Amino acid sequence: MKSARIAGLGYYVPERVVPNVELAPLVNVSDEWIQGRTGIEQRHYRKKHGETTTTMGAAAARIAIDRAGILPSDVDFIIFATLSPDYYFPGNGVLLQRELGITHRAMGALDIRNQCSGFIYALSIADQFVKTGKYKNVLIVGAETHSRSLDFSPTGRDVTILFGDGAGAAVIQPCDEPGRGILTTHLHADGTYAEELACFNPGAHGGYYLEKDSLRFTEEEISSIAEHDDHAGLPYMNGQTVLRHAVTRFPEVIGEALDEMNLLPKDIDLLVPHQANLRIAQLVQKRLGLSDEKVFNNIHKFGNTTAASIPIALCEAWEQGKIEDGALLCVAAFGSGFTWGSALIRW
Repeated sequence: MKSARIAGLGYYVPERVVPNVELAPLVNVSDEWIQGRTGIEQRHYRKKHGETTTTMGAAAARIAIDRAGILPSDVDFIIFATLSPDYYFPGNGVLLQRELGITHRAMGALDIRNQCSGFIYALSIADQFVKTGKYKNVLIVGAETHSRSLDFSPTGRDVTILFGDGAGAAVIQPCDEPGRGILTTHLHADGTYAEELACFNPGAHGGYYLEKDSLRFTEEEISSIAEHDDHAGLPYMNGQTVLRHAVTRFPEVIGEALDEMNLLPKDIDLLVPHQANLRIAQLVQKRLGLSDEKVFNNIHKFGNTTAASIPIALCEAWEQGKIEDGALLCVAAFGSGFTWGSALIRW
């Protein structure tokens, strides 16, 4: 049985940068207050009515596809992870297929809703498909549009200060070298705490498709649907409960992966955690006994981009030369559901 490897990475964030000094007055806090609790200095917001979760995902996907040395038409299967879909249905997978211009061929598109753990779930699924020989080029995308559903008032500050928009993508291909590629993945869930971090009204299109296809809709219909979209679906988070579980589950699931491969934390060359909160990442780093050089964080630039955070961080780390050939990578996430997971990758 072949193994599976990450053959190409790409990420995209919107042009608009929203620094703390712009956001803080809206939620009645200071830049120092935000940085002290989260480590975040800025985040990116999509262009309203001009960008969606799908279009950002497509931008990241094109980069990953090019770096993998293939064409969009070579993609066998799409896995799209998001908590902020363009539509309630159909899913973003088929929208991405259309955006990439590969609807002329028969292929599958799978949507998964595992929030912060979405990319790891997608990576695990792609790993199974590739190493069993089912597919040769699986495109996985994690993308989010958080800015359309945040409460920009003091009431929503604990959530609003955390999140940003963006997308990351990876192409997964077969690997013939023993001991290389994706070594192991571990996935977990516990629905007991489902309502501790939840959003009950999805849909993040913001009128994008309505305006593109305006001949089918009246101006009044476009305005009404877009306005509803931008004011619906505010998220709720019990921060203390999430923190308590996260700092426990992160080390557990990382240890589970290491134990399976008979490895120790010191064997990790680079840990790329989900960028939820810098304080969580630092607590996990301390429990594992890892030096600063062995942990990659970029939450200060992008905030929490949920399913997009790990592929964005992986891509940045690779672009910055922090992932050397043969390096042992660990990626791990915890989030809404609760769901959590980890993966070990020999680069």
